[in-house]
Amino acid sequence: MKAKSKTYVTSANTMFAALSILQKNGGTMPIRILMQEVEKAVNLTAWDKEILENTGNIRWQSIMHFASVDYARAGFLIKKKGSWSITPEGEDALNLGVEKLRDEAWKRYKVWYRNKGESDVKPTVQHEEDNDLSKETVIELETLEERAVNGIREYLKNKNPYEFQDLVASLLKAMGYYIQSVAPRGKDGGIDIVAYTDPLGAKTPRIKVQVKHKPDTATGAADVRALLGILKAGDIALFVTSGTYSTDAKHAASSGDKFIRLIDGDEFIEMWQEYYDKMSDEDKNMLPLKRISFLGSNE
Repeated sequence: MKAKSKTYVTSANTMFAALSILQKNGGTMPIRILMQEVEKAVNLTAWDKEILENTGNIRWQSIMHFASVDYARAGFLIKKKGSWSITPEGEDALNLGVEKLRDEAWKRYKVWYRNKGESDVKPTVQHEEDNDLSKETVIELETLEERAVNGIREYLKNKNPYEFQDLVASLLKAMGYYIQSVAPRGKDGGIDIVAYTDPLGAKTPRIKVQVKHKPDTATGAADVRALLGILKAGDIALFVTSGTYSTDAKHAASSGDKFIRLIDGDEFIEMWQEYYDKMSDEDKNMLPLKRISFLGSNE
């Protein structure tokens, strides 16, 4: 049997590690954090860690990004604006093992490629080094999106907690909610924003919002339970953090008898982008965006 190429081994190992890490951490992670975890989990060689002269990127990261297109087209992975999510099918596919999972992803990618009406894929021994230019386009766009989101993250990181609280209130206004109150600076009373679905606040539910500006921290279950504990009849809770949530926090939110919606930093950015055009100029200036359009496709 012919030995597997270095590229094949690296792509198989890093992608298997990535999907396994996603499965163990709630299913979704920012790619920057996922890359850090993959680097810890995989025994990378000196060749893997070399800097590529043509791009300046680290070889194993480029290989992993390129291979990820196969896994996404295979239905094992969803990539969206700087974050990766494992699908239920991807979780099941982990049972195949490292190499069989890599081969299955490549096989499904070839089927997808043929079905979209392109000429046949010309596979090589290394799988991911084929002649499909669409992969390069996908990766370039994903890289641009990732850089854009990272820039927004850094901008948010430099905001103080009260500025982030104001950003959350502005987002809710753009979504059509009416802001009844925003907590003043001072001692944290647990509820930072109260919003209504109508101008008078006569209709339920009342939305009670807690905001945590901890971009480098995972909010735990204790904070989630504390918010649930102060809800009254007719209330729903919204917990917004500029960071992430622990697995226990997500479980606490989903297992109680009261409704609480968790929004992490990446989802906040995504929602800000989605509702940006509906904001006032004053609110836009709190976190200004510049839109750039690329030619898309109809698939």
